[in-house]
Amino acid sequence: MELHFTKMHGCGNDFVIIDNRNKQVQLNEDEIKLLCDRHYGIGCDQLVVISENNKDNVSTYALFWNSDGSVSATCGNATRCIASILFKETGKETLNIETPNGLIECRKKNSELISVNIGQPRIAWNEIPLSMEVSTLKLPIEGDPTGTNFGNPHCTFFVDDLSKIDVQNKGPTVENNVLFPEKTNVQFVKILDRTHIKLKVWERGSGITLASGSSSCAAVDAGIRRELLDNRVKVELDGGVVEVEKKVTGMWLTGPTKHVFSGIYNLIRN
Repeated sequence: MELHFTKMHGCGNDFVIIDNRNKQVQLNEDEIKLLCDRHYGIGCDQLVVISENNKDNVSTYALFWNSDGSVSATCGNATRCIASILFKETGKETLNIETPNGLIECRKKNSELISVNIGQPRIAWNEIPLSMEVSTLKLPIEGDPTGTNFGNPHCTFFVDDLSKIDVQNKGPTVENNVLFPEKTNVQFVKILDRTHIKLKVWERGSGITLASGSSSCAAVDAGIRRELLDNRVKVELDGGVVEVEKKVTGMWLTGPTKHVFSGIYNLIRN
């Protein structure tokens, strides 16, 4: 089976996007893991499949999978990449994309930057979800992280020195903590000032990533809740810089997208 795909990234957070609007592609978990594999497949943090949506004013539906084959309800940077494709197709400067986490409003700011509204955070213990009723502002985990949900669970640590954080080891330990029955994304944040942070990310189901849109939003929202940050923050990640702004309408993520290459993958099925 021939799969036509596009490889894109947002600040190094990379995606394989399959356009299924005119076809009926059905991928199983093993096939998803193969496509995401950087040695045996195409290679990416997440796989995205877009399909037709017959709702008014919403032409596209997007589904996301992590590189381990698990489902992700949302992905901010991937949504910005999809929006980039659709803006070029339609010539529009605003549009909506439907995801399992609801509608995401997208705006083309200029030739380089695209903004998406990933919605309001969920901060109740059972919305994240947690396995017990505790304060989500400071979770009962060493380091007193903050819990948030932006379609996926997030756990945010505020640290003094990012260079001393062993993300490779601490990330999966926190991801699989019993407090998170659905596991969690993990962020480590160094606050430079009230409008500027540095961020390292361990992504549930994918591992260390150069960037993460939803993690950037979760980190900023956690900082705002803890009265450490203003409502508009520059987020510096290993792969680049995005801006996060908390508005009445939701949390807006703005940053660049990049088309890497397009191709055809011959998926052999037994």
